Amino acid sequence: MEKRDDDRVFAALADRTRRRLLDRLFAGSGLTLGTLCGRMRMTRQAVSKHLAILERARLVVTHWHGREKLHYLNPVPIHEVQERWIAKFETGRLQALSGLKTQLERKS
Repeated sequence: MEKRDDDRVFAALADRTRRRLLDRLFAGSGLTLGTLCGRMRMTRQAVSKHLAILERARLVVTHWHGREKLHYLNPVPIHEVQERWIAKFETGRLQALSGLKTQLERKS
């Protein structure tokens, strides 16, 4: 994942509405714009703009099925962010917890 891709993912995830759209796609992928607009208090045009940002960040992919445009969650960019930015910070903590567990078990 290039830096530019990271920037798009972080920018897309920074908005609460876009995170809500991703949550909806996680719950049921392959949704139409109409379905996604169902519980959103905004116009179809506004939801479309948010979806376009999510698509540019590769967090949402679309597929045409006849006349319907279906939206799907693409978890790969989130996984790449997790691998690059989160996992490396978890390793030290997990090693520390493992060491603590070993020490406590020896004392028992």
